[in-house]
Amino acid sequence: MTTKKQNRRVQITEIVLERGAVSVGALAEALDVSTQTIRRDIDKLCEGDTLRRRHGRVELAKQHLNTPFDQRAGTNLVEKRDIGEAAAALIPDGASIFISIGSTPLSVAQALRRHKGLTVITNNLSAAMALSDELSNRIILPGGEVRLPDRDILGDGVLDFFGRYRAEYGIFGVAGVAEDGSLLEFHSAEVSARERIRENAQVSMLVLDHTKFGRMAPAVGENISDVDHVILDRRPDVKFNTLIDNLCDRLILTERDER
Repeated sequence: MTTKKQNRRVQITEIVLERGAVSVGALAEALDVSTQTIRRDIDKLCEGDTLRRRHGRVELAKQHLNTPFDQRAGTNLVEKRDIGEAAAALIPDGASIFISIGSTPLSVAQALRRHKGLTVITNNLSAAMALSDELSNRIILPGGEVRLPDRDILGDGVLDFFGRYRAEYGIFGVAGVAEDGSLLEFHSAEVSARERIRENAQVSMLVLDHTKFGRMAPAVGENISDVDHVILDRRPDVKFNTLIDNLCDRLILTERDER
């Protein structure tokens, strides 16, 4: 395979990882090649387990797709509520906070409803609405297209948006955690947004439940060891013991018998 062809196929994969799905025509235009060339590339790429072809477009294979947001928001409700309360307990009135997309960060926003005078910088529309009843709060949102049904905003503009602000606290979730501690997402844009939040927050908080450990997703980001606080419902499978133990006092477990 020529270097040019290999680079183009890497670009195709990266574009799909960022957008979730993209048409053959859009890929041809973006990479300045014919649709026939793109189709040949897609045929080869779809021989693996990451991409699949569907109705004139290429998208992530089913096993790499995230669960619909409303379904995620409706699972592990008690655990997510406890995680949200534990995170909110670390944040004082009047604080400035980043809140990322996802159902567990939404639980933190819901737990912050009793707080006053917050400056909330978020691309999570559900989190913004959860905190909008308190008139002393200031809520800052990016421009762009709303991604449905997740009710959030992603894209290059979001990176610029988070780059223009600094906050005392950065709250974010994750799609999965690998055995080496790598934080995984379904789209590279989600990784970039989370990394920008962590970089621009004085204190970073990863909020997740134990089911995320060992859950696979294709886009790789930073490591769990890079986070200031990890707020977790309970310890995951024993194969993650070393990873968890190395967090030391940065780990907060919300399960009652492990507090």
